[in-house]
Amino acid sequence: MPVGKALTVSEQARIRRAVRNAETSSGLTFSIYLGPAEHPPRRYAERLHAALGDPAHAVLVLCDPNLRALEIITGSEARRNLDDMECGLAAATMQASFAGGDVIGGLVVGVQQLGEAARAPRTLHVSR
Repeated sequence: MPVGKALTVSEQARIRRAVRNAETSSGLTFSIYLGPAEHPPRRYAERLHAALGDPAHAVLVLCDPNLRALEIITGSEARRNLDDMECGLAAATMQASFAGGDVIGGLVVGVQQLGEAARAPRTLHVSR
């Protein structure tokens, strides 16, 4: 998907649904930036993440198809349930879809994977 091509209504809905599901699963805030990134992309993603309303509880996924850049930035609280290994696995999933030409599908599956990975463990409370 070349940068500059507008997303269809269907693609926008798929992304919004994936973000909503990830947020519901994890209690974190997810944002996706799909477009041109400044150099270096990591630093640009960090600036975008810092500008979010509650960066400590936020996850930002930056994707610049023209630069072939993918960055996942997690806030300090988000990192408690979403570590580098889980982000790396989600990035690998996304990159596999990107390689097949499906940028939107890769973002959708990757964000859903991140949301599931960040889900707080369920606890069982027993009363005596």
